[in-house]
Formats: sequence, structure tokens, C-alpha cells
Amino acid sequence: MEIVLRWEPKPPIQRQIRHRSLYDERMALANWLTRCGTLLAFLALSVGASTVAAQSPLRDFRQQFDSQLTRHNIVGGAFAFVNSSRPPTEFLHGSMNTISRQAIDRETAYNWASITKTFTAIAILQLRDRGLLKLDDPVVHYVPEVSAVHDAYGSIGDITIRNLLTHSAGFRNPTWPWDCDDAKDCSWQPFEPTKWSQIVAMLPYTHVAFKPGSRWSYSNLGYVFLGQVIERLSGDDFEVYIDKNILKPLGMTESYFDRAPYFLESHVSSSYLRAGMTLTPQPFNFDTGITTSNSGLKAPITNMEKYLRFLIGEPGNSRYEMVLKRSSLQEAWKGEVPITESGETATAYTATAGQAQPMMGLGFFVLSTGTRTFIYHDGDQGGFSSELMIDPADKCASVLIVNTTDAGQSESTTHAVPNTEPDSQTDLRLALRLELMTHVYPACGAVHSSH
Repeated sequence: MEIVLRWEPKPPIQRQIRHRSLYDERMALANWLTRCGTLLAFLALSVGASTVAAQSPLRDFRQQFDSQLTRHNIVGGAFAFVNSSRPPTEFLHGSMNTISRQAIDRETAYNWASITKTFTAIAILQLRDRGLLKLDDPVVHYVPEVSAVHDAYGSIGDITIRNLLTHSAGFRNPTWPWDCDDAKDCSWQPFEPTKWSQIVAMLPYTHVAFKPGSRWSYSNLGYVFLGQVIERLSGDDFEVYIDKNILKPLGMTESYFDRAPYFLESHVSSSYLRAGMTLTPQPFNFDTGITTSNSGLKAPITNMEKYLRFLIGEPGNSRYEMVLKRSSLQEAWKGEVPITESGETATAYTATAGQAQPMMGLGFFVLSTGTRTFIYHDGDQGGFSSELMIDPADKCASVLIVNTTDAGQSESTTHAVPNTEPDSQTDLRLALRLELMTHVYPACGAVHSSH
């Protein structure tokens, strides 16, 4: 049987029909792709619109941020907002100093002042969790020099570590109780006490102002005592302990205490105290001496973002749990002592929100508004003013820092002073905090980063 393979061309009409069929198929495919493209474009626009809507609270806040810093003639500052695992939002403003006018950038380092106290509190809780102390232990068990303090309300042994953490021990606010009595030249006076022996020498002239535990009164000195507890139990200097057990585990490798390491000196911001139109430079790259556990942390905004991520938490993150158990952080964020200062003007530390009364936790301030609970701490020293705020429920947090303290119009300051505080009537942090609490944080579950 013979099989013959033969090719025969199709008649012209058949070829036309086949070509038309292919044409129709291609057109159908093109129409389908067009419809898909339209749908995708619509979805993209919808997502884009929702993203813009989500970004709008932060966009509006940026206008407030720039407006407030300009109004107060702030030389430079920065703000960061962290929302769970998303990239942070950062706002930068102004200059590092008034001479070179070098612009503030992401690596600019600032003194975070009393926000350092939150690190001190975490260190104390670390030691507690390791079984080295109890929060209700008498302070004199660890720092016997405190027994020289005059206590008219009972035994000095009644003052506990918990009292120090909650600012309820009755100690004075300033670490250094005397100020320069001649404004013409104060260069001879230490910026802060430089040695523990200087604090010890002042203790016989120090008294407890009220029965320990009975009320709240902010005390820098109390946190100096906590720094001594950390040093004596750990065997490390305070700065070394914090670096080893908090900064390094959190990746805060550009953070340090007091004077900058050589390779970071060019990033250090200057700082200023403004009184009316008088701008007074404060000590540059200064050393906080024995008060480091109270106010010595220096860091760029990028490192503080890492700290915020640790504070808001991340389920299953073993590194965070190693630094401090989540349950211990939540313990620190329970208000224990009402913050009341009868007859005193409210500051960023003590201001209420509507009818909400701030409380003091273990090293952190707690403000419950009824619908939300905010954890916060402010800082003021040497011309720097700062604020840290956390919304634990929605895992959002922010930090604000400026290198100029606006002390108001009434006083002309011509020398450097460590405890620089803004005019309580016009503190820019209060205005920005209200904007954050009212508009940004309520939407933080939907806020995306916007660089």
C-alpha cells in the first residue's frame, strides 16, 4: 500500500475565512486585555486614593510641625512616626547649628534628655526579671549613702525602688540644687555634677518633701539613685550596661551617652536656649556627668525608630523578648500614681487631655482618654526638647526632637543651664501632641509611610 503525502494550497476563500477568524480572536483578546487594564487601573486608583486618604493625617501633621517650629524660631528638629512593620515616616526641619547652617538629616544626633529615664526603668525591670532585686526593696539596701537624707516622715528605709521609678519618693527635682548667682559669668560652674561623690556630699543637705508613696513629684535625683542600683548589681558602668543590654540588642549602633565617638562627631546637633529674641548657645557635645541615668542618651532619629519598634512590639520576636518581656513592659505602662501639682502650671509632663488625668507608671507616663491609652515621656536639657509617645493598642509610636528651647519672652538668659524648660504656656509639644492624639493616632491603623 502506497501512502502519498501531498500538500495542496487552500482556495482563496478558505484562506480569507481563516485569516478573519484569527483576526477576530486577536481582537477579542485585545478587548479582554483592555478591560483587565481598565479594571487594574481602577483598582490602582482606588488603592492610591485610600493611601492618600491614609496619609492625609500625617500630611496635615507635617504642616503643623513646620508651622510650630517656625513660630517658635526653632533652629532645627525632627519627627518620626512608626506604624508596626511599615517604613517610618520622617519629617526634618531646619539646621544643626546657626553657623554652618548644615541641614538636619536622618543621621543628626540629639540629646534625648529625660527620655533616657525610660531606658533606666527598662534596665531596672531587666534586673528584677533576673531575680537580682524586687521593686519594693528599700533603696538603702543597694545605695546605703541615701541614709544620710533627712526624712521627717519616717525611716529612710521606707523609700523603695518602686518609689524612685514612679517619682513618688519625695526627692527634689533638680539634680544640682544651686544655680549661678552671677549671670555675667557662670563658666566656672559644672554643667551637671560630674561625680557620685558630689551627690553624696549634698545628701546630708537633702530632705524628703513628703511621705514616700503618698503623691507624685518629678525627681531627677531619684533616677541618679537608680543608676547607682544598676551599676552596683551589674558590675558595669551605667552606660556600659545599657549599651550591652538594650542598645546593641536593638541595633541602636549610632546611640551613645554624653560625648560622641570620633566617627559620629560631625553628626552632633548644637542646641540653644531662646528667650525673646536672645538665642544663647548651650554646651556642645556635652557630658551629663553622674546624671547619665537621668538624661545622657544621644541618638539620631533613625535609632529612636528602632526603640519605638521594640516598644510597640512584634509577636514572636525573640530579640525583643530577650531585652524585656512584653509582660514587664505592660507592667511599666500601668498608672500607679496620679500626677498632680497643686497650683503649678501644666507642662508637657503633666498636662491633661480633656478630663483625663495623667498617671505615672514605672518610668513611663500613662494617659487614658477613655477611648485610647497613650504612653509617653518628655525630655528637656541643655536646649533640647523631646517627646516620645506610644499607642500600644494600635502599635503606633512617634518621637519628636528640637534643638532649641523657647523659654518665652520674659527672661533673658546669657549662660548655659542644664535644666532648660520651654515656656509652659506655649510649649510646642503640647500643640503637636493634641494634633497627634486627635487626628494621627486615631487613623494610625491605616496610616502608611509618606517620605
